[in-house]
Amino acid sequence: MSDSWRVLVVEGDQADRAALTEALARQGHDVGAVSSGADALAAHEAADLVLLDLDLPDLDGLEVCREIRAVHDTPVIAVTSRGSELDCVLALQAGADDYVIKPYGLRELMARLQAVMRRARRTACADTGTDTGTDGAAVLEHGPLRIDSGSREVRMCGRPVPVTRKEFDLLALLASAPRRVVSRESIMHKVWGESWSRRTVDTHVSSLRNKLGGPEWIVTVRGVGFKLRNLT
Repeated sequence: MSDSWRVLVVEGDQADRAALTEALARQGHDVGAVSSGADALAAHEAADLVLLDLDLPDLDGLEVCREIRAVHDTPVIAVTSRGSELDCVLALQAGADDYVIKPYGLRELMARLQAVMRRARRTACADTGTDTGTDGAAVLEHGPLRIDSGSREVRMCGRPVPVTRKEFDLLALLASAPRRVVSRESIMHKVWGESWSRRTVDTHVSSLRNKLGGPEWIVTVRGVGFKLRNLT
């Protein structure tokens, strides 16, 4: 592989932990593994990416995700055996960059890891000014909603709204043309690249609606896509 990452596997099941660690090591990654939420909180800052099982023996995996996100911007992929839309939304709201549902295939997992790390690298370049400097970066304002592309911050009525990388990219895309419907295909291509699904888009839209304070902020245009609420 051309890229090698330091991956922290947080998995309470010994057999799953060993199998996942071995599989990632075979792909050329430097893998560390822990079995508890407490150990994850102690070790995550040394990792490039955290693969976090939400069913841990000591702590709620969602709370572990929140704690990681509160102190560090390390990409987190949540792993859950509960595949309902609500469970996936909760993982995203806790700060996960993506999620996989057990049982999953190694190819799917690697595709998601690669997609998350590509987005993380692009964000790092933007933050350091490699591609475009933060001075003069676009600030999109839509009524009480403010989206700062330089700092990648979202505010509603002056209060910060915590969003994941993909949620920010999705919201910024919709806000860049608030009166225009953005097709699902365009959203998938521009936000997720090669790794996407219809369910992924719907889950992130649902999460953003909750964080913005209501479903009316992102309007579904049936059979086409989504658009930001029209305030005029």
